[in-house]
Amino acid sequence: MNEEIYKTNILSSTLFIGNNAFVELERFLGNKSYKSSQLYVLVDENTKKYCLPTLINNINIFKKAAIIEIISGEDHKTIDNAVYIWERLLKLKADRNVLFINMGGGVICDLGGFAASLYKRGISFINIPTTLMAQIDASFGGKNGIDMGGIKNQIGTFNNPEAVFIYPEFLKTLNKRQKLSGFAEVIKYSIISKSIFFEDIIGIDFENLDNLQKIIYESVGTKGIIVSNDYKENGLRKTLNFGHTIGHAIEAFSVLNNTDVLLHGEAIAVGIICEIYLSVKKFSFPLELQHKYNTFIINKFGKHTINRSSYNYLIELMRNDKKNHNDEINFVLMKDIGKPMINQQCEENEIIESLDYYVNL
Repeated sequence: MNEEIYKTNILSSTLFIGNNAFVELERFLGNKSYKSSQLYVLVDENTKKYCLPTLINNINIFKKAAIIEIISGEDHKTIDNAVYIWERLLKLKADRNVLFINMGGGVICDLGGFAASLYKRGISFINIPTTLMAQIDASFGGKNGIDMGGIKNQIGTFNNPEAVFIYPEFLKTLNKRQKLSGFAEVIKYSIISKSIFFEDIIGIDFENLDNLQKIIYESVGTKGIIVSNDYKENGLRKTLNFGHTIGHAIEAFSVLNNTDVLLHGEAIAVGIICEIYLSVKKFSFPLELQHKYNTFIINKFGKHTINRSSYNYLIELMRNDKKNHNDEINFVLMKDIGKPMINQQCEENEIIESLDYYVNL
C-alpha cells in the first residue's frame, strides 16, 4: 500500500493507520495540549522492549512520560492487575486530566481500557495496538474488560478510546505464531461478511507488510460497519462472535490448566471449525465451503489436542459465556458466506459432536 496514513472514524474514535501514525499522534497530543507529566503509558515486557523505544524516538514528549508495566498474557487480564494499575496511577498522582495510552496487544487494550474507564470515574485513553489481533479487532469498538475466574471478559465496560494509532511496522516485531493468531479473526471476517474474500487471504504472505496493511484496512472497515450499527451488541454485532463460543472455552481451558496454553486466535481457529460443523448440521452450510475452510485452517494452524475427558468442563465454561440467554448456550451459526444466524442454541450432544468432528479431522 502506498498510503502514508489512512484515517477513519468508528463510533467516537478516530483511527489512523499507516507509516505516519506517529505524526498524527504528535498532532493529536499538540491539539489537546498534553504535557509529558500528563501521559501514562501501559506496556508489557514485550512492548516495553520492542515498541516503546520507537514511540519515544518518534515523539520527544514521551521521554518523560510515566510507564506502567504488567506481565503479558491472557492469564494477567485480571482484577488484580486492574487494581495494580489504579494503585500506580494514584501513587503517581494522576488526576482526571491525564491521558492513558495502551501500547500492546489485545490484553493491554482490554485491560488498559477497562482501568482507564473506571479510574476517577473515567479518564481519556488511546490505543496503540502492536499485534495483528489488536490492530484488526481488539483496539477499537468500545469493548474493554477483564477475565474472572478464568472466564473471558466477564467484567467490563463499553467505552471508546479517543483515538487509535495503528503503525503496521510494529508487526515486524511479532513471530509467525503471533501473526497467525490475529489472522484467525481475518478468517472469521471472510465468513461472516462478503467484504473480505477467501481468495484474497489464502496466499497471504506474513512477511509482506503491504499484504498485512491491506488486510488491516479491510478488517477495520468490516468491523467498523458492524459496530457502528450496533454498538451495544443487541443484534448485528453478535455476528463478530462466530467461532468464539467454543473458541473462548478452549482458550480459557488451556489457560486455567496451564498446559499447552493457546493464543486467542489459535483457540478461535478451533472454534471456527466446530461452529462451521454446527452450521452444516443446523443450516446446511455448504459442504464444499466447510471442506475448504477446514483444510485451510488446519494447514495454517495445525491440530490442537482436545481430550474427550475435558468435554464436560468445556461445556461448563460455555455455560458462563456472556452471550448466553435463559441458561442456554448461544451461538452464531452460518447459512452461507455473509449470512450469519444469531441467537442460536445447540444441545450438549451437538456441541460434543462438533468437538468430536474436530478431534477426528
